[in-house]
Amino acid sequence: MTKQADLAAILKEAAAWRQDFHRHPETGYDVTRTARRVAELLQQFQCDEVVEGVGQSGVVGVIRGAAHESGKVIGLRADMDALPILEETGAPYASSIEGKMHACGHDGHTAILLGTAKYLAQTRAFNGSVVVIFQPAEEDAAGGKAMLDDGLMERFGIDEVYALHNLPGLPLGHIATRSGPIMGTSDEFVITVSGRGGHPASPHKALDTTMVAAQMLLTLNTIVSRNIDPHAPAALGVTMFSTDSKASNIIAQTVRMEGTIRTLDRTTRQHMKDRTEEIVTGVAQTFGAEAKVIWTAGYPIAENAEPQTSAALDAARQVALAVDDNALPLLQSEDFSYMLEAKPGALVFLGNGASAMLHDPRYDFDDKAIETGVNWFSSLVELRLPAWPAN
Repeated sequence: MTKQADLAAILKEAAAWRQDFHRHPETGYDVTRTARRVAELLQQFQCDEVVEGVGQSGVVGVIRGAAHESGKVIGLRADMDALPILEETGAPYASSIEGKMHACGHDGHTAILLGTAKYLAQTRAFNGSVVVIFQPAEEDAAGGKAMLDDGLMERFGIDEVYALHNLPGLPLGHIATRSGPIMGTSDEFVITVSGRGGHPASPHKALDTTMVAAQMLLTLNTIVSRNIDPHAPAALGVTMFSTDSKASNIIAQTVRMEGTIRTLDRTTRQHMKDRTEEIVTGVAQTFGAEAKVIWTAGYPIAENAEPQTSAALDAARQVALAVDDNALPLLQSEDFSYMLEAKPGALVFLGNGASAMLHDPRYDFDDKAIETGVNWFSSLVELRLPAWPAN
């Protein structure tokens, strides 16, 4: 990389941007202040184009290299949204909005990509164009897909796309990834069990749906341990259980359970859904109850393409970062998966050190990780879009 003195100044600014975003968290597509600030900064950096309102509230900036006859275009993505969590960090820049906080580090991701954009706009030491993508609603509403549906790839001619996500527990200065599945899918289910209410002193005159649903819950938890290959990562969790009973002397007529399945493989994903349906139907029939399952398809599996993964790792090595090229994939989901379905690319994990875990009210992004992220993104661009042909 070049102009290290300029980079040092950029990193200092990026930390201030990050703390400002942290202080003013916004959720879902309602990221008005964040998106406006991102657009203002991209314009100050003299990006060649700045487009707002992509996928409702996303922001896109285009930076052309000193040479761009190659015609190649690389996309770099960051997410802007926060979570509906009450912050407990005690940081001087803690959330000023009660019940909302950046508990997943998207404030850091946004600051990293802004720092990268400023660096690339200053140096332009590449042949081609870079599209910086700031997306809303990663956490729960598929903002990445909304940007794709708004023509992101076609409008900006993107050939390949990259992103990073911070990972607590991975040391600072480390990059970790792998080719193939890197993050899981997230399908959600709602199970409704219907029976016949009554008095617990006369259970033979009722059809106790709570007992039926409890049997379902226990049996559903055998899917991973007894129906899935032990070498295939998978998880199933029933996370909510409620009845329509309003008192201890009423047998509920209806029980509702909600949960999720997580996998890294399409075949396993379908098998888990089929077994869930079979167990719910079978247990209900055994006790004479009625039951149904309603599915909500979540984000698809995030799969890294091999050439782009190799490039991501090479870029990290070029700036002397510690590299794990065989990272364990996570069963958490990421809507960058939609972009990886649309174009080849790679998602990498960025070390956040010994912080609290993601989605914890005590979590905070470590500003020291900004340097790693900016170095990696910038190195990746200069590697994939070389300003001069290799000898």
